[in-house]
Amino acid sequence: MSVVLVTDPVHPVCGDLLAAAGLTVRTALKKSDDELVPIAADADAWIVRSGTRISARLLDAAPRLRVVGRAGVGVDNVDVDAATHRGVLVLNAPEGNTISTAEHTIAMLLSLARHIPPASASLRDGKWDRKSFTGAELFGKTLGVVGAGKIGRAVAERLGPFGMTVLAYDPLLAADAAERSGITLVGLEELIGRSDFITVHTPLTDATRGLFNRESIARCRPGVRFVNCARGGIIDESDLFDALESGHVAGAALDVWSAEPPGEALMRLVRHERVVSTPHIAASTDEAQEKVARQVTEEVIRALRDEPVLNAVNGMAIRMAAAPEVKPFLDLAERMGRAAYQLAGGPVTRVLLRVHGDVPRRYAEVLQLSALKGLVSGMVTGPVNLVNARVLAEETGLRSDTETFHDGSGYLSILELVVSHSGGTVSLGGTISGAGDPRLVRVDEFQVEVRLEGHLLFYRNVDRPGMLAKVGSALAGDGVNIAGLTLGRTSRGGVALTAVSVDERVADPVLITIAGIDGVESVRRVDV
Repeated sequence: MSVVLVTDPVHPVCGDLLAAAGLTVRTALKKSDDELVPIAADADAWIVRSGTRISARLLDAAPRLRVVGRAGVGVDNVDVDAATHRGVLVLNAPEGNTISTAEHTIAMLLSLARHIPPASASLRDGKWDRKSFTGAELFGKTLGVVGAGKIGRAVAERLGPFGMTVLAYDPLLAADAAERSGITLVGLEELIGRSDFITVHTPLTDATRGLFNRESIARCRPGVRFVNCARGGIIDESDLFDALESGHVAGAALDVWSAEPPGEALMRLVRHERVVSTPHIAASTDEAQEKVARQVTEEVIRALRDEPVLNAVNGMAIRMAAAPEVKPFLDLAERMGRAAYQLAGGPVTRVLLRVHGDVPRRYAEVLQLSALKGLVSGMVTGPVNLVNARVLAEETGLRSDTETFHDGSGYLSILELVVSHSGGTVSLGGTISGAGDPRLVRVDEFQVEVRLEGHLLFYRNVDRPGMLAKVGSALAGDGVNIAGLTLGRTSRGGVALTAVSVDERVADPVLITIAGIDGVESVRRVDV
């Protein structure tokens, strides 16, 4: 029974779903890394919010771990690179808190524009001071949205009806999607120069850390107001404080901080009279917490069942592999990769996957990863899957490429895998039979027809009578039964290639015997 480790407070629906799926739930809240190391030893899955930081050390402490689920959008508390290297799938819940975060962003913006927090505090202190809290209307103002993903677009769609002009900077957003949300796509510099309010909705990465700093803030319009409900650190807090003090920035509304909870160094910003501060609560609604918990838990359950998942952070290939039409070809590509490595018999330096046919062409990228998975599994120790196959291949110095080609053999769809190794190259052609079976149809220049499964024996021999009988006698002498065979040759009396399907794995002494038969060479055992 799979064990799911939960180390942050998650909505109870998480435990209910895991229990209903027959999984063992182990809850360990408020534990240090040292305490988590032994607890993680038998975890198959790990669900967190933002409190637990899953580092490379914790990943190494969980040898059975297959999937990490983050009940929320951001995964900056998960070492995604280390997880990818380990072949651990990282999932998130990108849609569950969209509405809550968008609504909180708007609440913060309105509170900032109308000075609601200080006005409320003033009234609680018994004052009736209307003049100090003159606000600004949103109507006719320009809103700049930095990062127009789901949350950014949701904010834009809700503020457009306020009469605001909405600009957005997002290199990944298509023009038609922006238009549907009432957004005008612009460059970052234009957004900075035109916006009265700027709200950020990007992940925290090396590219976005300090995106708004002393220099970029100085290029903003005087009196600009900032809202950050995304990640602390996107706006440099020290530079923002200076800009507030100088008056260049009229105000800021911040839900997230570079250190959480904020230390003493940040408290001057938290307490600033023109800053609206909240303790990272944009997604803290009952509805959002249930949605993200349900979404990530259902994804984790699917991952543990080897079913398709939708929200893989480091698993583009996993998402592509979910398409039913590509599954037989994924299996074929992996088997071809395993076979090619065993036939090469030496260090592999380059892999080229050539694809022909409608499905292989559309899924060439994930088919390449599947071929690498099969090939690299023979080269490294530890788990190899679609998540880490490319990383591990690159670490071994293996170059990989993909290209399309037109095959004239008559097959509707065919994969050709060309592997370069220290002794030359191995070229395999494979397809899917009408019955859905993976078939090897070409080895180098030889046309063959063999089911690519189980135990196989490949050898080249002089094309003359009696050769097959001698090999068959060697196999029979060790009790190895022949299940099928195919022979390919390019000319009569030349060199032939024989592929033999056998019921048992051929032992090393038998391989030596076969290799010693006069006229036989290049004997290879292949287990797929």
